[in-house]
Amino acid sequence: MEQRIGSSSQPLEGAGFDPAFIPGLTSPASRPTEEDGPEKEPEGADTEEAEEAGPDPADPAETASSEQEEETETDGPVFEASDRRARLVADHRGVRLSLDDQECEFRWDEIGAVETETARFGKRYTVTVHTPDRRWYPIEIEAPARSRFAEWDAQLDAVLDAYFEEDAD
Repeated sequence: MEQRIGSSSQPLEGAGFDPAFIPGLTSPASRPTEEDGPEKEPEGADTEEAEEAGPDPADPAETASSEQEEETETDGPVFEASDRRARLVADHRGVRLSLDDQECEFRWDEIGAVETETARFGKRYTVTVHTPDRRWYPIEIEAPARSRFAEWDAQLDAVLDAYFEEDAD
C-alpha cells in the first residue's frame, strides 16, 4: 500500500489563516554577498549603457550616503524607542516600525493618526499608526522602566507637533 507524504494542496494565505499576516509588510530583500560571487551579465548587455545610467539605487554604499545627507539636512526632533525585538523611529522622514525582521515605513502624508497607549500593569508602550484608508499598525515596545513612558510621550509629541499636520475641516 502506498502512502503519500505531505499534502498535495497549497497552503492558503491571508489574515484568516496567518495571524501574523499584515498586507504591505514584506521581508527585506536579500542582497548578494561576496560568497555568491560576481553577478553574470546577460549576453548582449551593453556595459556602457549601465555606466551612463548613473548611480545604482540598489548599491548599499550609495544608498547609505544619500540617507546620511538627508539626515543632516534637518535638525528637527527625533523619537526613537526600541527593545530586544521592536524598534520605532519617528523623524522628518516619517514613522518607521520594525519587529524582528519585518519593517514598514510611513511618510507623514500617509499617516492619518498616531495613537499611544500604556499598559495598566507592566512596561509595554504601544504606538499605533493609523492610515487614512482605515488600517492600523500597532507596535509594542517594552520599556526599561514605567518612568520612561512620560519621557517617550513628550518626545513623540514633539516630533508629531513638528512634522505631522492634521487636515483642517
